[in-house]
Amino acid sequence: MRRLFAAGVAFAILAALCEVAAIRLFGHITDEVLTTRNLEAFWVPAFIWLGLAVIAGGMAFAGAYATALGAERFLLALRDRVYTHLQTLAPDFSEKRRLGDLMARLTDDIEAIEELVGSGMVRAITTAASVVFFAGAAFFIRWDLALVTMALIPLFLVVSKVFAGRFRSAAARERASNGAMNSVLEEGLANQPLVQAYNRQDAESRRLHREGRGWLRANMAQAWLAGLYSPAVQVIETMCLIVILGFGAWEIAAGRLTLGGLLSFAAYLALLYPAVQGLGELALNVAEAAAGSDRVIEVLSARPAVTDAADAVPAGRSHGRIAFERVGFAYPGRGRPVLRDVSFTAEPGEVVVLTGISGAGKSTLAKLLLRFYDPDRGRILLDGADLRGLTRKSVRDNITILYQETMLFSGSVRDNIAYGRPDASFDEVIRAAEAAGVHDFVKLLPQGYDSPVGQRGRLLSGGQRQRIAIARAILRDTPVLVLDEPMTGLDEATAAQVMKPLRRLMAGRTTLLITHDLRQVPEGARVVELEPVPRQERIRLKRVGVPFRGARSTTAW
Repeated sequence: MRRLFAAGVAFAILAALCEVAAIRLFGHITDEVLTTRNLEAFWVPAFIWLGLAVIAGGMAFAGAYATALGAERFLLALRDRVYTHLQTLAPDFSEKRRLGDLMARLTDDIEAIEELVGSGMVRAITTAASVVFFAGAAFFIRWDLALVTMALIPLFLVVSKVFAGRFRSAAARERASNGAMNSVLEEGLANQPLVQAYNRQDAESRRLHREGRGWLRANMAQAWLAGLYSPAVQVIETMCLIVILGFGAWEIAAGRLTLGGLLSFAAYLALLYPAVQGLGELALNVAEAAAGSDRVIEVLSARPAVTDAADAVPAGRSHGRIAFERVGFAYPGRGRPVLRDVSFTAEPGEVVVLTGISGAGKSTLAKLLLRFYDPDRGRILLDGADLRGLTRKSVRDNITILYQETMLFSGSVRDNIAYGRPDASFDEVIRAAEAAGVHDFVKLLPQGYDSPVGQRGRLLSGGQRQRIAIARAILRDTPVLVLDEPMTGLDEATAAQVMKPLRRLMAGRTTLLITHDLRQVPEGARVVELEPVPRQERIRLKRVGVPFRGARSTTAW
């Protein structure tokens, strides 16, 4: 990227030098051809002028292309970096923010930053170089006229500075309004069936209209400033040209300046003042980019809740023995702990049911096991090793989780099954699908395993989505399995169908089943009932009641 931006600067500077030479030739033609009416003296400088125009055009194209390519690569790299950083943060970071606003930061705000440190920097350097070249050429023609010109330039810079501060505030409001509007759009489209079912179309349209009006007002504030800036600069530029032309006419009348010299000088000014104006506009772009950079920096400055220790080691393929030892935890920024003194074990091949009322910390246990967070007190062991001494990747490579909300991507059935093992062969995908009860209904789809599942799997039924998630877990084949309310939203018949492949999935694996509905608990499972803090002084184990004969209780561990 740096080489591309450097090439863009070099080509633009060469183009500016060609323009300087061309204007000088124009002055020569005026004095030696037009004034003297000597047509023979026209052809050589004319062809040189044409050659300079061709070279300048080629240089301008090369510079613009190199700058554009560098800018796009910069955008790609910065967006990748921000998105990759987002992936290192705990899920709660995204859950606490509106998705549309985060998307605006990854798109519009990053583009604004590129205007500051990418193509904007190239324009700043090349524009400054143009100012130097055109001013130098003007000094070469008449240094006293050039001094008058330079004395008027600070007016441009003062006007730019006055407008830049106001433009930054307006740009910050526009960035925030744009994020809010994107959030309304994303939420409305994602929840369109609910919107229509509850006859809330008009309400959602009004909500979008309100956010759109806020965005409109913020944009108009920017447009007002930009629209006022250009005429103000144009008035100053006109004043400067009138002064210079008046002084030049007086010099011509006195015989101290030729017409060609005055026209060349005026041409240099005609390029010099827009270049100075361009520097002022860059100040406005910097103000807008600063507003976007603040929002991106907020994301990049967020620290992951968990990082690997310097001496962390890979876990390897574990046996799946899980132990929670007096674990306590409170989410960052929240005062009340979610867990206190939680202790239990889960042996390889055993099913442990985690139950309790909402807010008791059942799903938090899964987040701790996956090392989205580390416990504040106590420790969690995998095969006797503290998770904090193992790398996050190796811990997660040993755990498969099925979430309460089935998460599918808008690819094909095959893509979603192979998501946890993208290197799996098609035969392995089919075997996992057969074990999960997916193969029968996939055969009936128009494109089989290549059939799209739609946004978030909405082209499929709830039971079909859940079975695809089970097939994905079967193919992933890890020693530890976490099921987070796997039957939520399914009717009794569908739940019974889903439970069959789930039992096959749980066989031989250490399984933590998070549920508040004990009707689907397998026989032989051990139940851990959590009570919410502050009443949670301990956890209770109890025998699973009828109709699940064979469930066993366990004494304290």
